[in-house]
Amino acid sequence: MLNSLLRRFVPNYENTEDKTVRQRCGVFSGVVGIILNLLLFAGKLTAGLIAGAISVTADAFNNLSDAASSVVTLVGFRLAGQEADADHPFGHGRMEYLAGLAVSLLILLVGVELGKSSIEKIIHPEETLLSPLTAGILVVSVLVKLWMAWFNSAMGKRIRSEALRATAADSRSDAIATSAVLVGLLLSRVFRLPLDGWVGVLVAILIIRTGFGSAKATLDPLLGQPPEPEEVHAIEQLILSFPPISGIHDLVVHDYGPGRRMMSVHAEVPADCDIMEVHDVIDHVERELGRTFSLEAVIHMDPIQSDNPLVQSLREMTADLARQVDPAITIHDFRITDGPNFTNLIFDVVVPYSVKLSDGEVKERLARMLGDMDERYHAVIQVDRSYVR
Repeated sequence: MLNSLLRRFVPNYENTEDKTVRQRCGVFSGVVGIILNLLLFAGKLTAGLIAGAISVTADAFNNLSDAASSVVTLVGFRLAGQEADADHPFGHGRMEYLAGLAVSLLILLVGVELGKSSIEKIIHPEETLLSPLTAGILVVSVLVKLWMAWFNSAMGKRIRSEALRATAADSRSDAIATSAVLVGLLLSRVFRLPLDGWVGVLVAILIIRTGFGSAKATLDPLLGQPPEPEEVHAIEQLILSFPPISGIHDLVVHDYGPGRRMMSVHAEVPADCDIMEVHDVIDHVERELGRTFSLEAVIHMDPIQSDNPLVQSLREMTADLARQVDPAITIHDFRITDGPNFTNLIFDVVVPYSVKLSDGEVKERLARMLGDMDERYHAVIQVDRSYVR
C-alpha cells in the first residue's frame, strides 16, 4: 500500500538515498498529516459539542495541534533539503531534527493544556451524552490514527527520519487517548459516573509521556550521540579487511542530519611500511566507507612498532593491566623510550563513559601497577574518553 501511494505522488520513490526524493517523501508525509488531522479535528469537535464532553473536545484540539505539527514537519523537510552554502558548509540537515523537537514541544503543550481542562472538569463535573454519531466518529478516529502511526513509522524507517518517527509515536498515543475517551464515555453512560475529567487526565498523561519520549529522540542526535555498536563493528571489520592495517581506535561519527555524516578514525599501520603504498590503501578504505555507510571518512595513520619483540611484549603486558583496572579499558599508540635509569612507557588509554573511575584514578592505578612490575617503568599516560558505545 505504501509503495502504491509513493509511486503515485513521489517520482523515483525507491531511491531514498537521493536528497530530493527523501525531501519529497517528507513533504508528502506532512501533507497527508495536515489533511487527515484537520478532518479529525472537525469531526471530533462536532462530536465533543454534541456530547458536551471536555475529553472529546480536548482530543479534537489535540488533532489540530497535530495538523500544526505536520506543518512544522513539512517546513523542516523543505529547509533540511537546502544545499550547503558559505554560512552552512555542512548543509541544513539538522533542521529536520529541530522540526522533530518542535513537534515534541507542541505535543507537551497540548498535554499540559488538556490536563488543566480535565482537572477543571473533575472539580466541576457536567453530564455527558454519548450518541451513536459521537461513538462512530471516535471509532473512525482511532482507526485513522492507527493507520497514520503505521504510515509515519514506515516512512520514517524508509528515509531514516526521527521527525517522522516522532510523528508516528504521537499518532499511536492519539489512538490510545481517543480509545480511552470512548471507553470513559461508555462507562459514564452505563454507570452514571462523572468520568469525563478523569479520562481527560489519563489522556493528558499519555500525551505528555509521548512528548518527552519524542523530544529525547530528536535531542540525542542534536547533542551528539555515539554510533550504534553494530555499525561500529561493521566499520571496524571493513577497515581491518585491508592490510597492512592492524587496528583502529578513536572512532568518531559526526551527524549533521540524515544523509550528511562525517567520520574520523585512527588506523594502526607498521612503522616500517612504505608510506606511499599505505596512503593509497587509506584512500581506498575511505572511499569504501563512504560507499558502504554513506558517510565522509577521514583516516589518520598511526605507526606502530610491530617487529620489535620488547615493544610488543610490554604493550601486551600493559593492555592486560589496563583490563585489570576495568575490562572495558583499552590502550593504543604504545611506544617506549629506553634510558639508562628508566624505561618510559608512553601510551593512550581509552576509557568508556560507562567506567566510573576518573581520569586521574585510571592514570594512578595503571602507573602504580606498572611500577610494581618493574621499578624502572615510568608511565606517560594520555586518557581518551570513548566516542562509541
